[in-house]
Amino acid sequence: MATPRRRLAASAIVALSVTAATVVASGTAFASAPAVQTVQSVPTVQPAQSAQSAPASASFSLPAPTGPYAAGEDTLHLTDTSRLDPWRPASGYRQLTVSMFYPARRGTGQPAPYMTLGEAQGFVQYRVPPGFGVTPESVAAVQTGAFAAAKAAPGKFPLVVLSPGLENPRATLTALATDLASHGYVVALIGHPGEDSGEQLADGSISPCVTCGSGGPPADVIAASRGVDVKFAIDQLVDHHVWALSHLIDKHAIGMAGHSLGGAAAPLAMEDDPRILAGVNMDGSFQQIMPPGALGGRSFLMLGRDEDHTAGGSDTSWSDTWPALDGYKRWFAVTGASHQAFTDIAILGQEAGIPLGYPLDAFRGAQITRTYVEAFFDKTLKGCPEPLLDGNSAAYPDVAIQS
Repeated sequence: MATPRRRLAASAIVALSVTAATVVASGTAFASAPAVQTVQSVPTVQPAQSAQSAPASASFSLPAPTGPYAAGEDTLHLTDTSRLDPWRPASGYRQLTVSMFYPARRGTGQPAPYMTLGEAQGFVQYRVPPGFGVTPESVAAVQTGAFAAAKAAPGKFPLVVLSPGLENPRATLTALATDLASHGYVVALIGHPGEDSGEQLADGSISPCVTCGSGGPPADVIAASRGVDVKFAIDQLVDHHVWALSHLIDKHAIGMAGHSLGGAAAPLAMEDDPRILAGVNMDGSFQQIMPPGALGGRSFLMLGRDEDHTAGGSDTSWSDTWPALDGYKRWFAVTGASHQAFTDIAILGQEAGIPLGYPLDAFRGAQITRTYVEAFFDKTLKGCPEPLLDGNSAAYPDVAIQS
């Protein structure tokens, strides 16, 4: 049950005017990306550039999943009839678009698209600089290693909820999601409509980005709303079995990881929902300083770039939060990483030849993210010993333990 403080925050979300204080954004997708604007619903996909000026369309592939299972993928559209959409109350009840990844049998299903064309159009228009041959069609066709309608593997598996950074659509955490599924996790990758370049809703429309750019709601209000989104999604999956494969979920082993604002939302979701046993913040500034014991001894991992997320670094919210974590906890900083190194965006940018401005190779960043997040959940949700988390590793000299 929500604490009184968090209940008040949730109530404030519904009443909030979207012309409130400026939001702290997750940063542009690429170093040279233009400022983010509001996304409009678009029924058709238009070319990103003219045929006369556009280079050959880029072709993209995410790193293949590394586990023993294939990664199945499904899409859910959920509607929370207990509350109005916090950013567009006039549009009706809060809707979520959720990508479900799961351990699957090899050789079954068909390659899953990375995004719908409508979602890809919004991503290209508002998150990609022009002139690099990145089209909506090429983004939708990114090879992910996931398979739609794949036959599920037998058994029950821990559930991990993923939440992307502000302005980043849910698909930008696909490389992590597919790898977790291949290692025996069910993954619910949540799209938070109104908070990114566009999620396709149940009626086929693309959600506009209400919170993007200046003039949007404060970041702590958005993070609190995400905590409510996460609890609702977990309720639907483990209590109401809305997904056809809900029987795969071990409801006693639930974790959450997020990037940027999604990472900041993880401890807030854990405060509201004691079923979440372990949380991960990937390079996000904490929006509320937790009181000691707020997580009741549950586990937490902080994984960020060395530029500002080392002990004593410029983002003091990490050092301020660390003492309040009273369960198993780890803090690692990645040398040379950009903010997007923990997402697919760095991979897509590197493949397209877009300058990222940071020395860490994008595929190395994905390997680090996958390895450390999986090791953390293997230890906290599966009870596996993970010596990688005990200190610095010769195999990962670019990852330094902080405390």
